[in-house]
Amino acid sequence: MALLADAANVSREGKLNVLGVFDTIYARSFPVAHPHMHLVLRFESAPAEAGSTCRLEVQLVAPDGAVMARLPVAMAVPPPETGERVRVDHILSFTNVVFERPGRYGLRVVLEDGTETVVPLRVEQIPVAH
Repeated sequence: MALLADAANVSREGKLNVLGVFDTIYARSFPVAHPHMHLVLRFESAPAEAGSTCRLEVQLVAPDGAVMARLPVAMAVPPPETGERVRVDHILSFTNVVFERPGRYGLRVVLEDGTETVVPLRVEQIPVAH
């Protein structure tokens, strides 16, 4: 699972809490800084991967395909509780991300084995009322 939200956390009991899922940001003018957003990731792995470290990179991609920012991530895979698949939740916070112009952006998540997914993010200009 990969999505953008206004807020997210993992409770003491291990519950993933997500608030305000979105895929579009609206702005009156550009450039605009979005104050705060969370990229929420949930991975599942086989029990044999327990104790290993999964490395990935999150890339903020502009409408023209240029990589605006790169964030390397290392996640520890915990031991399975029941001998079944292992679930790993990871939340990345982004503060004051600047978008120079409207368009289709994305947060590309690239795993060390080359597997990738993109969380789409549209940035749109609000029409000015006259």
